[in-house]
Amino acid sequence: MSMSEVDQVRLSAASAIERSRERRRPIGTKSVALRRQHLYRKLGRVLVAGGIVLIGAALFGALVQPLGFTGLLALFVLLIGVAVLFGKWPPFPEPRQQDLPKTDLKQLAGRTEIWLEAQRPALPAPARQLVDGIGVQLDLLAPQLQTLDASSPAAANIRKLVGEDLPELVAGYQRIPAGLRKEAHAGRTPDETLVGGLTMLEREIGDAARSLAAGELDKLATRERYLQLKYQDLQLKYQGIEGEDKPVADRP
Repeated sequence: MSMSEVDQVRLSAASAIERSRERRRPIGTKSVALRRQHLYRKLGRVLVAGGIVLIGAALFGALVQPLGFTGLLALFVLLIGVAVLFGKWPPFPEPRQQDLPKTDLKQLAGRTEIWLEAQRPALPAPARQLVDGIGVQLDLLAPQLQTLDASSPAAANIRKLVGEDLPELVAGYQRIPAGLRKEAHAGRTPDETLVGGLTMLEREIGDAARSLAAGELDKLATRERYLQLKYQDLQLKYQGIEGEDKPVADRP
């Protein structure tokens, strides 16, 4: 293998490691809290199941016959099996884009952070930095969502902003073929459109958090129309790029 080939393999491996690190790195504290909560629940199941096994073994040894060496060995193996089973099951429920709009309002910020963390490695560097900033804003928003009435107009606006507009912006970018993402369309490349949209959404999420903290719910309603118009413009740009990529025979 030549030195150039060695360098290519090394760069490829380094890139794969970096993508793996990016996928694991949290963008906010709420996603970490949800994962930790899931881990604690699994540990609780392990302890409960292990306790049941030990109690059953103790009753068997006291009422039926002593366990003996073979019985103790079987008990040890059974406890390991219980730990492995409940340590892996159930797996953490990774959020899907279509599930985010229906997520419980109290978990919306954290589950959106988890979804963004999974998409982050596929985004250009400026967008990844903005995703980190959005994670900070979602952390600021999360405490307000714990007490917000889920049936209120403000909750509906937040759910649309965080659970629909933000994921669709990122997903719309990813649907564009990689080779077209740096080509200009209507004066802007998809990369630039993504960065512009994320910048706007980061600002809007931060403003929503501050408005909720100050009890200014009317501001959310008045800004929703502005955001909707801006976001529709971004969607049209994405759709136009996707349409250009389709073969002529596939176009309506």
